[in-house]
Amino acid sequence: MKYLRVLVETETKVHYAVLKNETVHLLDRSPLHPAKETGKQVPLNKVRRFLPPVEPPNIIALGLNYRDHARESGQPLPEAPVIFLKATSSLTGHLSPIVLPAVAPSAVDYEAELVVVIGRKARNVSEEEARNYIFGYTCGNDVSARDCQLKIDRQWARGKSFDTFAAIGPWIETELEPSRLKIRLLLNGAVMQDSSTADMIFNVPRIVSYLSRQMTLLPGTIIMTGTPSGVGFARKPPVFLKPGDVVEVDIQGIGVLKNYVTSENEQELDRP
Repeated sequence: MKYLRVLVETETKVHYAVLKNETVHLLDRSPLHPAKETGKQVPLNKVRRFLPPVEPPNIIALGLNYRDHARESGQPLPEAPVIFLKATSSLTGHLSPIVLPAVAPSAVDYEAELVVVIGRKARNVSEEEARNYIFGYTCGNDVSARDCQLKIDRQWARGKSFDTFAAIGPWIETELEPSRLKIRLLLNGAVMQDSSTADMIFNVPRIVSYLSRQMTLLPGTIIMTGTPSGVGFARKPPVFLKPGDVVEVDIQGIGVLKNYVTSENEQELDRP
């Protein structure tokens, strides 16, 4: 099933919904709880705005979780997952802008990622049990200000947490086997990242199990599972996002997350 969160037609109310055959069936509440269809249906092309399909209590992310990406970054393969957090205020959805911040506009990078959505409270979960705690999966772009991350701050919190730097969507797919999914990122139509989740160092069950032994994973928590090779800062010359760019994350079995790049000086953020 594909679950999404949207604004429809002229309404200002935010709706959770399920997508069936290009028709959006509105739900009475978040699908993380027992939810029922309201009976109202809207064609997909009548959706006015795609919102992040979940409102996470936490955004947990992994660095260096693809073998080829670790190599292009000049780093050894990690022996345990490399964990960092992103601010929940960095969320944005499908077809919404990625905004280059005025204080750090010049070295903003893209990162295509498979995103895990936790469905049940998880603590000290085994790898064998991990799938029972996963609600579904969505596409993600772990946008990163590399100058802040790698040169100025030399830690990741600020450079990963500017507003709009956690793009996810367009929906959550609940029926998916995540171990061998094709994952790509296109920048203005050109393929920049082209890999498979089979290149992950730590697979999804191991990630969920490991994280659940470090902290309680609450329902709705999203886990950005790392990015494959082809990121902008590792290219020669580097490729960074600029106003007017179009970025697409395409993951097999889920769909395409598409965002437009603008600058903070050009557009005020509008969040419902």
